Amino acid sequence: MCRFAAYIGEPILLDELLYRPKNSLILQSYKAKEREEPLNGDGFGLGWYAPDVSTEPVVFRSITPAWSNLNLQNIAKKTASGCFFAHVRAATHNNPVLEVNCHPFTFGSLLWMHNGHVGGFPFLKRKIVNLMSEERYMGIQGSTDTEHVFSLFLDRLSNPTEGAHPFEMKSALLETLAILKKLSVDNKITENSYLNICVTNGSEILVLRHVSNPSKKPHSLYWSQEGKYVVGADGQPALIDTVSSDRGIIVSSERLTEREKDWNAVPPNHMALIDHNLSVELEPVPAL
Repeated sequence: MCRFAAYIGEPILLDELLYRPKNSLILQSYKAKEREEPLNGDGFGLGWYAPDVSTEPVVFRSITPAWSNLNLQNIAKKTASGCFFAHVRAATHNNPVLEVNCHPFTFGSLLWMHNGHVGGFPFLKRKIVNLMSEERYMGIQGSTDTEHVFSLFLDRLSNPTEGAHPFEMKSALLETLAILKKLSVDNKITENSYLNICVTNGSEILVLRHVSNPSKKPHSLYWSQEGKYVVGADGQPALIDTVSSDRGIIVSSERLTEREKDWNAVPPNHMALIDHNLSVELEPVPAL
């Protein structure tokens, strides 16, 4: 069911999040702790912002397992960013292992990634496509439910090429969830949808932890306490209290560090908006 991590704050080396923690995302690519199947080896993706160069993110994706990709290891050790996404993939719905099916997906200044699946997607795919604009449909390159949901989301933005205000992203995401719910009900889909989603415009991050049946437990998702992410003398990353100008916030499928007080679970069926000041606003997803 994939694992992911996102960061926003004072620029850090990507390596500090991907490789160094005891429960790093790279470790989760072959030894995830909070899902039944620990293996996430169907490719990976990395997206990061270099605002001095472009408002659009850099994206590097590969079908090789994250744990064995030397290019990823080299890039992570030498690239710093104040906003980045990383994802390790476990393919669902028999989707092929192709580069175009690896997360994160991007459009303009936006990055999007997902952990989970849309219940009954093979039966809903044609109906989802029929609700898209011609432009969004023509832009789809792969076969994943994630990319199709992203396209629905983009159609709900006033000008996706230019990005989106965080509150517009929130509204568009809720509209997208409502569409998926209606399609599921209208087509008598009984399989649950698990939708842990991260989307960013490079300045703010919107996070969703959602399951279509509220009696079920959604997949795990955490965010870090506000603090600076540093590597200690023992070589292990830790979060320390610091001044507001020197903070960073992490969103992750699993806790990356051992000190539990540094992590909060995103409540089930909630959204979390992390703004450019690194404040976190939690909001329940209304009944759909």
